[in-house]
Amino acid sequence: MGASQVISAGWMKTPERTAAGRSQAQAEEAALAALVDQYSGTLYRVAYSVLRNPTDAEDAVQEAFLRVLRHRATLGEVRDYRVWLIRIVWNVVLDRKRRAKSRPETDDVDELAFVLPATGLTAEEIAAARQHHAQVLGCVDRLPEKERRVLALSAFEELSSVEIASVLGITESSVRSRLFRARNLMAEMLDHKRSLR
Repeated sequence: MGASQVISAGWMKTPERTAAGRSQAQAEEAALAALVDQYSGTLYRVAYSVLRNPTDAEDAVQEAFLRVLRHRATLGEVRDYRVWLIRIVWNVVLDRKRRAKSRPETDDVDELAFVLPATGLTAEEIAAARQHHAQVLGCVDRLPEKERRVLALSAFEELSSVEIASVLGITESSVRSRLFRARNLMAEMLDHKRSLR
């Protein structure tokens, strides 16, 4: 069950309240449902970029929204929901990685390769685009972990250096240097692949 289905399934039910309490609870529920609708896809991509397993990524997103639910009273204090939520799911993912260190990662690049727009392309162009997409993702997977994480947040989620620094708890200059290294390594790997053709 996806994260948006969890909220819409009514998992926030609370005991009887006064009319004012009920309307506040309904407003909180509506705000959380809106967050799920708007950001669950983004959070899934972030979780998947680290966990590399669709089921684990969905579970991480659900756990992130459960943490949001526990802290719903502070929603009004959040300045940037997107960065805040990405930071939460990032922490969830890192917790899961620490707990599952003995489990090998799965490489589901083929699954991601099918998430391409097909409008107006011939079958041959679609196949070539999928192949190129899979090659790029394969190169991303071969990056050192620190560089891979920064690149995923920058390229796939389009976070700024400041936002990435906030999510990862590192300095902005560290983000920029890791991005620089990641891009150079990607360019080298892709050039090497092209030269083998």
